[in-house]
Amino acid sequence: MPYPPLGTLYAATILKNLGHEVIFYDCMLSDDPENFNEKIISEKPDLTLIYDDEFNYLTKMCLSNMRKAALSFIRTSRSLNIPVIIYSSDATDFYTPYLEAGCDGIIYGEGETTLQEVVAAFGTGSYYRERKSIEGLKFLENNEPVVTPQRKTIKDIDELPLPDYSFVKIDEYRKIWLQNHNYFSLNISTTRGCPYKCNWCAKPIYGKIYNSRTPGNVIKQIRELKNKYSIDHLWITDDIFGLKPGWIREFAAGLQKLNLNIPYKCLSRPDLLLRDDTLLHLKNSGCRTIWIGAESGSQKILDAMEKGTTVEQIYDAAEKAHKYGIEIAFFIQFGYSGETWEDIKLTRKMINECKPEDIGISVSYPLPGTKFYENVKLQMKNKTNWIDSDDLDMMFSGSYPKPFYKLLHRFVHAEYRLKQFSSVKNVKDILYIVYYFIRFVVFRIKLNKYLRQGEIRAAEGGEAYQSI
Repeated sequence: MPYPPLGTLYAATILKNLGHEVIFYDCMLSDDPENFNEKIISEKPDLTLIYDDEFNYLTKMCLSNMRKAALSFIRTSRSLNIPVIIYSSDATDFYTPYLEAGCDGIIYGEGETTLQEVVAAFGTGSYYRERKSIEGLKFLENNEPVVTPQRKTIKDIDELPLPDYSFVKIDEYRKIWLQNHNYFSLNISTTRGCPYKCNWCAKPIYGKIYNSRTPGNVIKQIRELKNKYSIDHLWITDDIFGLKPGWIREFAAGLQKLNLNIPYKCLSRPDLLLRDDTLLHLKNSGCRTIWIGAESGSQKILDAMEKGTTVEQIYDAAEKAHKYGIEIAFFIQFGYSGETWEDIKLTRKMINECKPEDIGISVSYPLPGTKFYENVKLQMKNKTNWIDSDDLDMMFSGSYPKPFYKLLHRFVHAEYRLKQFSSVKNVKDILYIVYYFIRFVVFRIKLNKYLRQGEIRAAEGGEAYQSI
């Protein structure tokens, strides 16, 4: 399910509209990050801009593979005396390795306005003299880090130009989607930020603000994408979709007026789905799938995370969504501090009883700038970042050993896939069931070994794994 790097498209569109020649390299469809180094060498641009897609949650995770690639881009550019500017969550949080590699500046906070000023300063040759006066920058001066004041966010984000998808190879995206899913999906964003205070969720770009495009502006973009690219589906990337009162109702009415019926998936919260006629308006606007941060079936863990939601709300939201014919999907997080096997069982129970159409499972990941990170950072001695998104390493002291959580991830997925089958229609279904049944049994046996080890340690007077 590849999607173009939306945040990068916004940046490229702004620079193009200002009259700059933009050579766009789309890493989403790249087999090897090294290809970008080759592009830098062959094109020899006036400036290399490494601009993360801040609308993709993976960029918040500060994966070491991504950092390694970015540092190589910086070194390649500097070897050719090409200045480099970077914009990313990782560079915002951990700026030292980027600056030491030769990066000329790190844009932090909301990037578009700062980017325009930075590029304009390079164009006049005044960047190094004037960069202290540009808000939202980090750089080295006399080998000392300098951080300029943070720039205020753009409140009226309707002012931003719509992202120009002609920078990417749309036909290649369409081909991949049609081959794998029989429909074509593109991504849009209607808001920026999230005002909620989940204590493990990092907000390095926008903080706790919440700015929204108007429904009419979004509808204009959807109509353009439908007419220009014949989309069949949309992913609305917002952290929280349609939070402003009345927004979804106006959005649905506007789409119906134009007879625009584009199925989409979005992200929300269980408490918001239970508010007034939210689910009715979501249904009327074409919503097919809602992902919610369920996280845990244990109220104790939700309270520790400061989610501001209840397990009961998760159950009620799932039931109500199903009544409206809307798919609901759960993000699940294992390994939060204090989570026991009893809490894990409650989460499995919630998944089995709520019957979400899909689940995404991760383990707790400490991110700088969060209360959770501050609580566990002294336990993070040898590793502070995942290598890739499938790493699933517990980088702090959880209730169980690190390998336990990788097994748990695979076990719960196998259990979930088995529960999805209500009837067997063909040989393919039988093979599917056998495959997941074998995985379920194998991972269950391995998990039980860890549980028994905890019991033995407790019997011998040692420190048991919690609540075995």
